[in-house]
Amino acid sequence: MRRTISVLVENEAGVLARVANLFSGRGYNIDSLNVAETLDPSISCMTIVTHGNDPIIEQITKQLHKLINVIRVTDLTESEHVARELVLIKVATDASTRAEVLRLVDIFRGKVVDVTPRSFTIEVTGGESKIEGILNLLKPLGIKEIVRTGKVAISRGN
Repeated sequence: MRRTISVLVENEAGVLARVANLFSGRGYNIDSLNVAETLDPSISCMTIVTHGNDPIIEQITKQLHKLINVIRVTDLTESEHVARELVLIKVATDASTRAEVLRLVDIFRGKVVDVTPRSFTIEVTGGESKIEGILNLLKPLGIKEIVRTGKVAISRGN
């Protein structure tokens, strides 16, 4: 089962390495990882997407709590939260495919952020299913490159 874990950490050198080492040292995989400062520049928020059953996630959470510089660990999977991902997609275009690409961008509420004679670069934000949906529809038209941010998530309410 895929799980989304939010980790508040002190914004200091080496914290990311310690978290990554915790996962690799125990044979757990990180599916996506996003880290950025919070409103307080001395604190960063990590959004980690991993997979595992309840005992594995409980073990990961306990081990994260033991790390120096970790302030709070929250498994957002079971609680109400908002999650988004951003993807930049470079699509090969020509006169015969430009209209179709623009139609798909409009349907998925994306933006064309760069245009060249032979390609469009598209920005799309949303949940994982939305991102996968547009990627599946653009593949036959000729995706040249994609870059994804990984998931960012925040709990709802207080």
